[in-house]
Amino acid sequence: MPYRPEPSVSAEPACCLLGRSDSCGVCSTDRRAIGVVLANVGTPAAPTAPALRTYLRQFLSDTRIAEQPPWKWLPILYLFVLTTRPQRVARLYAKIWTDDGSPLLAISRRQAAGIATRLAEARTAGEPRFHVAVGMRYGEPSIEKALADLRSAGAERILFLPLFPQYAAATTASALDVLHREARSWRRVPEIRTINSYHGEPGYIRALAASIRETWREDQPDKLVLSYHGVPQRYVDQGDPYQCQCLETTRLLVAELGVEEDRVLSTFQSQFGREQWILPKTDDTLRELARAGDRHVDVACPGFSADCIETLEEIEVENRGYFEESGGERLRYILCLNDRPDHLDALTDLILRNTREWRNG
Repeated sequence: MPYRPEPSVSAEPACCLLGRSDSCGVCSTDRRAIGVVLANVGTPAAPTAPALRTYLRQFLSDTRIAEQPPWKWLPILYLFVLTTRPQRVARLYAKIWTDDGSPLLAISRRQAAGIATRLAEARTAGEPRFHVAVGMRYGEPSIEKALADLRSAGAERILFLPLFPQYAAATTASALDVLHREARSWRRVPEIRTINSYHGEPGYIRALAASIRETWREDQPDKLVLSYHGVPQRYVDQGDPYQCQCLETTRLLVAELGVEEDRVLSTFQSQFGREQWILPKTDDTLRELARAGDRHVDVACPGFSADCIETLEEIEVENRGYFEESGGERLRYILCLNDRPDHLDALTDLILRNTREWRNG
């Protein structure tokens, strides 16, 4: 009797075979999809004291942010910080709030839309689709919601991309904490890949250089200050690579710009509390430059992938005031890369390279 192959297994999804009406994940029509989480710090829901109190409570309760024993820190947080700081910070947010709400959230959504479009255009026949979601470490839309949305869309593989070019435990690791905590609650855990930093990515460096050159078409400043978010010195002493990666970004950017090294300074902003933070401080440096006779200074913030209160208010308003009060004539703030096409191209390339096996498998 001639050999006859066994009939192939039904293409019907397993949940249909089991007679279930709910999805088991296999039944998804897009089960090969790749999910991408674009993670960032987050933003309050509104520029009001109640909204800031909610946001700051979540932010400052993170043990990656406040690395102190709870018995020591929580009384300070609840008795002092959360009773006074929300009102003051709400006034600062009100200065930068837009018709679209928080600048950081509005820009993040545009970034996600632009990257999703590029990923769709790069997709070839037979390759899985991409789904892109924004996830904030604090506030909404949360990382938890982004992951839930991607799973609902049928993504069985997830690339987690914190939009912090330079790795820091207080940012990148904190976002990864949420990812890992969520994964522990899932019955079916998808394949997950993470990108810890992209501080030296050629596309990122080229985009930074292009944004600066565009500003310099008018004229060049006496000095260019690259202001990164600060971290406590103790974190670096304990092995955090953040400061080193910031300085490496500066080195690569100076080389790409082709300018003299002494015209570009790396500084650190946004210090909080009494602990010693990494130096030099941005505000002190700007005062010193003005007093030394550098009348025209440009400031860029390579560590921020999107403009936010630390750039639009702290640099463009507060630190401009320090510079001018000390004798400076013009502080020109160079916007973050935001949703610039070359920035989105660089991030898309990063995503495609880190999902090549998934797309070709």
